[in-house]
Amino acid sequence: MISFSPTEEQQMIVNMVKQFASDEVRKVYRECDESGEIPARIVDTAWKLGLVSTSIPEEYGGLGGEHSAITGALIAEELAWGDLSVAMHILCPALFVYPILEMGTEEQKKKFLPAFCDENYKAATAALIEPRFGFDTYSLSTTARSDGKGYMFKGDKCYVPLAADADLLLVYAAENGSSQGFIIEKGTKGLEIGEREENMGIKALATYEVSLKDCRIPKDNRLGGDKGCDFERIMNCSRVALSAMAVGVARAAFEYSRDYAKERIAFGEPIAARQAIAFMLAEMAIEIDATRLMAWEAAWKLDRKEEATKESSVVKTYADDMVIMVTDRAVQILGGHGYIRDHPVELWLRNGRGFTTFDGMAIV
Repeated sequence: MISFSPTEEQQMIVNMVKQFASDEVRKVYRECDESGEIPARIVDTAWKLGLVSTSIPEEYGGLGGEHSAITGALIAEELAWGDLSVAMHILCPALFVYPILEMGTEEQKKKFLPAFCDENYKAATAALIEPRFGFDTYSLSTTARSDGKGYMFKGDKCYVPLAADADLLLVYAAENGSSQGFIIEKGTKGLEIGEREENMGIKALATYEVSLKDCRIPKDNRLGGDKGCDFERIMNCSRVALSAMAVGVARAAFEYSRDYAKERIAFGEPIAARQAIAFMLAEMAIEIDATRLMAWEAAWKLDRKEEATKESSVVKTYADDMVIMVTDRAVQILGGHGYIRDHPVELWLRNGRGFTTFDGMAIV
């Protein structure tokens, strides 16, 4: 049966992440957006919380905690409430770690997972999105061709977070018509990292274009070895993570605009007392809660190793629309103040608009 209350351990984690987001992230997120940089101390502090390494088993150097999609969704929401760019940066190594943890061979786990158990942040990432119209995760233009001893790659990727700093990349490519994951290490010949992208939102998160030009990797670097990976499950885990982050961004915008509406006096009363504003806020709250519950349902099925494609796809589509609606209405409620940078709602609107294009940029 689905429980709507976190376990005691999950609640402790939520409280810890919420305090970090409130005390640390909220103090610097506007500065990060303006400068395009995230202070190293913020990343280091977050890494020491063990949000990723806790899920790694003890035999690989981790703390041996349970890897749970529900717990991941709770963490993703709270971090994104603090700031989406910071959340994606902090959790970026999970894009590499979690697929290895769940689908990697024993040799891949032993080789790669211990590096993420140190107290220092280690950048790793995944490359899925391609710079072309009509991009389809199930029909990738990037190809992987086996020559018996290894794989040769050709293709281009974009929106690859932290690619310039990552020592390890999990690149998704088409192999005989099927999307599969492949581990590519930094310095591999044919792997080229382009210039940092200039984005409308998530301006503090460094994303890059990546080119693969006759890039060759050994056979052992195919995720899951001969068995391969369950690409559908990886996408479902990504959809849940992004949906939870959308809830976090929307919640931030809702809370700010709600409080503003209670304090802003016009014609002798708070504008929150006006029916038009009150109805907007009510609908925003309803849509946020609905999306959260849908994300939890999908995460619950993922934790039970059940088929969750329908649930994760539905919530991702719903969350994409919800976060745009909520952040846009937050700007409307603030009126002219919503359009200026003195208030953060314009930042949340810019970040919220990107969720329709963030495929594969987060995972639980």
